[in-house]
Amino acid sequence: MPRLLSLYLTLFMLGGLPALALAERIGDFTITPDQSLIPLDEIHSGGPAKDGIPAIDQPRFLTAQAAGHLKPASRILGLHWHGVTKAYPIAIMNWHEIVNDRFGDEPVIITYCPLCGSGVAFSAQIAGETLQFGVSGLLYNSDVLLYDRKTQSLWSQLLARAVTGKMKGTRLKILPLVVTNWAQWRQQYPDTQVLSRETGFLRDYDRDPYTGYESSTGIYFPVKQRDSRYHPKEQIYGLTVAGQHKAYPVAELSRRAGEEIKDQFAGRSFTIRYQRASQSARFYDQQGKEVPVIRAYWFAWYAFHPDTAVFSRDATDADSQRY
Repeated sequence: MPRLLSLYLTLFMLGGLPALALAERIGDFTITPDQSLIPLDEIHSGGPAKDGIPAIDQPRFLTAQAAGHLKPASRILGLHWHGVTKAYPIAIMNWHEIVNDRFGDEPVIITYCPLCGSGVAFSAQIAGETLQFGVSGLLYNSDVLLYDRKTQSLWSQLLARAVTGKMKGTRLKILPLVVTNWAQWRQQYPDTQVLSRETGFLRDYDRDPYTGYESSTGIYFPVKQRDSRYHPKEQIYGLTVAGQHKAYPVAELSRRAGEEIKDQFAGRSFTIRYQRASQSARFYDQQGKEVPVIRAYWFAWYAFHPDTAVFSRDATDADSQRY
């Protein structure tokens, strides 16, 4: 038997050949199918290389009084956690997508994907270990794939878990991030800190690199599933309970603004407080504890959760779960 063929058969029987033969270089990452929860051909380059969009690792903050550049309507991501309150202007997040931060003793990552309009905060403490994250330059369902700098595993923002590498399948704890405007956030939290434009990078934070994208129907990168019930960029709040998903479109919530909205989903009761002026919503359980939700574009939520229930102003809980 020729030596090469003998080696081939030996590797095959030992299980080493598939990894050697099928490993793919995607962007700056080498991935094999057995190390991935998602099909490799559905991972796409977003254009910039790994860290081409630089995460902010040493964030500086201003007082609310010193943040005079923010207008009342400026959109921010806000997090009140462990008695600490911080605001992250989307004008900055558009250029960096990730902030590695701390709230008290807990490491936290603030993430924003401009392509999906999705802001999500996670605890960065996993199994007692602190991870730091960067922007991989890769996308799945048009959504940013983060990577952790220790294992180089890729993490899906909207799935909130690692999809490749040594950390594959590990879930991230989602924190109750709020997407709102500066006026509303400052009124509620006058002592808030504000992410400074002194990021260490030269960027024009007065320029929106995604101008026109939010109002257009265009989606720049492939997604697995699409649904036409709403404009692709309709803003929704996505709720996940016990593996079940439900979307709350702003178009539906705004029809009942000014009142507390009661809803039943997955056997649990929720109170939704929606403010029309800031187009922001916060969800609370029966004990009054805030429940984390994800604000994103409709197309993005549906691409990840095609079985999602959808809230309608006039629907009963059973009706709103039909799709």
